[in-house]
Amino acid sequence: MSVQTWTWILVGITFSIYFGIAIWARAGSTKEFYIAGGGVSPLANGMATAADWMSAASFISMAGIISFAGYDGSVYLMGWTGGYVLLALLLAPYLRKFGKFTVPDFIGDRYYSNTARTVAVFCALIVSFTYVAGQMRGVGIVFSQFLQVDIIWGVIIGMIVVLFFAFLGGMKGITYTQVAQYCVLIFAFMVPAFFISLQMTGNIIPQVGMGGTLEDGSYLLDTLDSLHTKLGFSEYTTGSKSTWDIFAITLALMVGTAGLPHVIVRFFTVPKVKDARKSAGLALLFIAILYTTAPAIAVFARTNLITTVSEQPYSSSPDWLKNWENTGLIAWTDKNNDGKIQYVAGSSIEGKKPVYTEDRGKHGERLISNANKSTNELYVDRDIMVLANPEIANLPNWVIALVAAGGLAAALSTAAGLLLVISTSISHDLIKKQFKPDISDKGELLAARISILFAVIIAGLFGIYPPGFVAAVVALAFGLAAASFFPAIILGIFDKRMNREGAIAGMVVGITLMLFYMIRYRTGLIGVMDPRPASEWWFGTSPEGFGTVAMVVNVIVSLVVSRMTPPPPQEVQEIVERIRIPSGVGEAVEH
Repeated sequence: MSVQTWTWILVGITFSIYFGIAIWARAGSTKEFYIAGGGVSPLANGMATAADWMSAASFISMAGIISFAGYDGSVYLMGWTGGYVLLALLLAPYLRKFGKFTVPDFIGDRYYSNTARTVAVFCALIVSFTYVAGQMRGVGIVFSQFLQVDIIWGVIIGMIVVLFFAFLGGMKGITYTQVAQYCVLIFAFMVPAFFISLQMTGNIIPQVGMGGTLEDGSYLLDTLDSLHTKLGFSEYTTGSKSTWDIFAITLALMVGTAGLPHVIVRFFTVPKVKDARKSAGLALLFIAILYTTAPAIAVFARTNLITTVSEQPYSSSPDWLKNWENTGLIAWTDKNNDGKIQYVAGSSIEGKKPVYTEDRGKHGERLISNANKSTNELYVDRDIMVLANPEIANLPNWVIALVAAGGLAAALSTAAGLLLVISTSISHDLIKKQFKPDISDKGELLAARISILFAVIIAGLFGIYPPGFVAAVVALAFGLAAASFFPAIILGIFDKRMNREGAIAGMVVGITLMLFYMIRYRTGLIGVMDPRPASEWWFGTSPEGFGTVAMVVNVIVSLVVSRMTPPPPQEVQEIVERIRIPSGVGEAVEH
């Protein structure tokens, strides 16, 4: 059967499972809608947390970034993994004990201020919508390529699927759907890795195969380093980023993780604090399976890409290249008119994205109308590397289709969690806590579902008009979370003297600074300016790493303002003391 037929079959089966779970897990109360009734088992919650955590950025883009950036791309691996450990050990138990299942709710009560709550809601919406943009972009890529559906219709189908199980079941429906999605995405990620590792190195374990030898006896990583230097790229195993920027990006990703609202709420879906710790440990194990495999897939994909296209005549290029060329995510322009694909260091285009013409060159190449003077003739979007990897390696059609189903599972699972955060921020933190405190349970549930409907529509627009490749957008979301939420949460737990004035000032300054830097140096202003070059970065800090700088500024502003204004009420300080004392200590002392 063809790839398209296999894809329709596998996507149809998996989507049917998701719909079935959504119908079975319908939410009948706000508690079920917000935190799945608080009765999820640690094992199920661990799998759901892993699926929620491993978004399209983890499944589609992380290996793609590592594949192109080599050592420099490892910051995503270190930052996201370390961030989850930071969240699970340093913040989650205390937030669970405080008893507030949304970040704005914690900030509003801890800082005894609806103004603080409103600022936190604004930050949650900014972070969640920035993050969800990457997920919908991933959905569009998968649908457009594997199901031959226009990218707009692909995003719309994804919107309908997410809306169905989020609208019906809320967190309850999302949790059990994410258990199924984890199984799908991890199977889809690992099977091609096993195939390609065995094919290239004779070792079925990808993590071992990455450091193994090829048929000619040479080490795979040495061969890749040699290919890179031959084409003018820096050595794959040696980074080009400064030590400071690597540190800044890694730290921004780590502390941004600890401020992500859609992950924090997961620790409230289990019955006890003890179960929250268990599910955190299980989730880390489930996440590690994919995260330790991603570098191996990156190495395999990069090696196969270079060896199958570089210096090859376009007329005899492999089918996968021409298949992906139709999506606009890969393109070739024959600049020296020799009919061969010249893939070397340097951008093939001017600006961030290529502009294609519908005409073909005399060798059949897809023209890039704004090609620059670089000798590089090939444009490759990083987001295609994991999805195209099985095709590049010439694996069976069912494996190629399986990866498509896995990519959809990864994108949809995280999108659902983010949309629930957006919905909760509006229905619970704004309507219930501020505008209409006497609203009934049924009324709040209706408001939550209406909020999800509008959130899905906005998320869909992000998918149709994406702001950039998936992992870059997601990295900026982590920077926004680092700049806004993390200081307010960590100081709210460990600093009794932190008051509402300090927290509000810190969040406002942090999120504003990060938004300014992100717009100025990464996205630009449409019709006004282009993104500024790397030579103008402050302190040599990339936009992905600037969350660290903004976070430090947030902390300084928070501490200074809090010390210049009255301390928080005594009862708030006592609450802060209590949440840091392990359960049962008081009873043990008394006896």
